[in-house]
Amino acid sequence: MAREIDQRLIAAGRGARRGLSAAIALGFAAGIALIAQAFLLARIVTGIIFDHATLGDVRGDLLGLAALFVIRALLSFAAEIAAHRAAASVKLSLRRTLLDHLFALGPSYAADERSADLAATLLDGIEALEPYLARYLPQMALVALVPLAILAAILPFDWISALILVVCGPIIPLFMVFIGYRAEAINQRQWRQLLVMSAHFLDAVQGITTLKLFGRARDEIALIGRISDEYRRVTMAGLRVAFLTSAALEFFASLSIALVAVLFGARLIHGDISFFPAFFVLLLVPEFFMPLRGLATHYHARMSALAAARRIFDVLDTEPKVRWGTKVPQHGAISIVCKALSVEYAPGVPVLRGIDCAFPAGSLTAIVGRSGAGKSSLAAAILGFVAPAEGQILIGDGQSLDTLDREAWWHRLAYVPQTPRLFAGTIADNLRLARPGADTLAMRAALARAKLLDVIETLPAGLDTMIGEAGEGLSGGQIQRLALARAFLKDAPLLILDEATAHLDLETEAELVETIADLAQDRTAIIIAHRLATVRQVDRILVLDEGRIVESGSHAALLARHGVYAALIGTTEATCAI
Repeated sequence: MAREIDQRLIAAGRGARRGLSAAIALGFAAGIALIAQAFLLARIVTGIIFDHATLGDVRGDLLGLAALFVIRALLSFAAEIAAHRAAASVKLSLRRTLLDHLFALGPSYAADERSADLAATLLDGIEALEPYLARYLPQMALVALVPLAILAAILPFDWISALILVVCGPIIPLFMVFIGYRAEAINQRQWRQLLVMSAHFLDAVQGITTLKLFGRARDEIALIGRISDEYRRVTMAGLRVAFLTSAALEFFASLSIALVAVLFGARLIHGDISFFPAFFVLLLVPEFFMPLRGLATHYHARMSALAAARRIFDVLDTEPKVRWGTKVPQHGAISIVCKALSVEYAPGVPVLRGIDCAFPAGSLTAIVGRSGAGKSSLAAAILGFVAPAEGQILIGDGQSLDTLDREAWWHRLAYVPQTPRLFAGTIADNLRLARPGADTLAMRAALARAKLLDVIETLPAGLDTMIGEAGEGLSGGQIQRLALARAFLKDAPLLILDEATAHLDLETEAELVETIADLAQDRTAIIIAHRLATVRQVDRILVLDEGRIVESGSHAALLARHGVYAALIGTTEATCAI
């Protein structure tokens, strides 16, 4: 599994191949400069000590050595910059791909996941890939190139030292692989624990009012404390493995260097080798292990990246349940026909069963029924948020919904859900979600139609008034009217309103019903109604019961039948939710 994720991460890095190749080339050039440094240093020391050379005699070598120091530093710096820029481009591309895929999976997928989990995956998870992309991948190439270059430089001077390095060098990566299996399991646990902690913390912040009211704040604090402590324990276990890896690497590297040094000492005493090659090789032997040390350092970054990438690829591998095509829906008012439509959220548990209905172009249709009858599910199917288990939805002149382009379809409709979503920002920012280029005049007109302009004008900053997350600073009714204003501003040919007048007083609701009726002219409007006042002026009412359409007709005709609709009206007495 780890190898498969490695391959996918490497494939993701191909988009920045030029930058990573540049980082590897620059790192290798820095390694060559290091060999040249060692050569010049060995020659300077040998000349001064054994050949009695003056500083003037070695001035050229000293200048060359100083130049190599500067060149090597610049090459290393440039390699870091190239690698991080390449990693940044890969992160940006992967984050965009993941976000696009989440949009393709739709609200039904997001509803089954914890928001903090997805947010941590999208933000922290992709950030965890940077050390892997910017450091581990280049180091994997350098760990082969630089030691081979050093071996090639050592071999002409002393084949015995080269043989020692060839034997001892592979021991370190082999030991790291054995430790890596344990490290991978720990990092998987650490990442899962981070997601759990993020989700619990977000839940606690969002529900702080409820927790305080029910006196459970201290219990929640204790729970988060236990989760945080477990995360600390897993993190420390990972650090223990990291220290073990470093200790093992330093042990084998020190043993190899000591062995080479002892052999040189004995051979120098017996006159089997001269000082210059011995000193030159001894300078390079520690550098032979430097790329291996770097690999060990970044190996745990690989483990963390694999843990994060597993979750990222789990999301990317999830197939969208709703299929889309490339066709563009017709212009003008849109007609919709549902044929034998069935919807399931879980296999074998349908929420809609064999729905046959039509929403003619330019009509105003209300959908009513008891809670759980399937009203919102029918709207979700028309919106394209859920895929039909059976049957189909035909748009316009017979185009199946799954053949349409997703963005083009959503561009043709406006939707106000049961709980509208407002974002932290100004009122104007939230309105412009519907039409980014809308001017002040258009926004004021939309607010006036939603009966909210008078309220906005009383605010000191007007349209530039800042509101918090989820509309903090506005009442529930004002949030609902702002969402309606957003739908009015979009001016789409298809309008779907789910409890559009929820949270409103009866007087404002009556005014908005007339506004909605006016807005519905020359367009197709579908209203999921929960109050009697909302359905009086519609062209047709569909009554849902246990996932089936049991009645349809006008308000007066359905009352005359004394059926399910009449029972609902009698229960609500014109003021309660249907």
